[in-house]
Amino acid sequence: QVKVVESGGGLVQLGGSLSLSCVVSGSTFPIYSMGWYRQVPGKQRELVARDTTNGRTRYSDSVKGRFTCSRDNARNTLSLQMNSLKPEDTAVYYCNVQYQEDTDYESRLHDYWGQGTQVTVSS
Repeated sequence: QVKVVESGGGLVQLGGSLSLSCVVSGSTFPIYSMGWYRQVPGKQRELVARDTTNGRTRYSDSVKGRFTCSRDNARNTLSLQMNSLKPEDTAVYYCNVQYQEDTDYESRLHDYWGQGTQVTVSS
């Protein structure tokens, strides 16, 4: 059974920092990609940061220069260091993992999400 567990959310003041962590386990397939997303009530879930197939990390414009996403392949973890936080960063943050299943005929991606962790930035 695949598990995706986020931790590290909380309440922080404007300009503060928080670090989120995501640990994945339970799949026999290799990880294809991992990323962080966030969602506020009434809005669609949006990309925060995601690793790409060329080894780079893609960030949303709203977090570039403030957030750093890093992946530890040996420990199957994904971290998100968030600095210079703003009230508009307030959201539930979700970790996503894609596993790649290769057969003789095709390659499939299997998506899994964590339960989310709340980040609240007060002004």
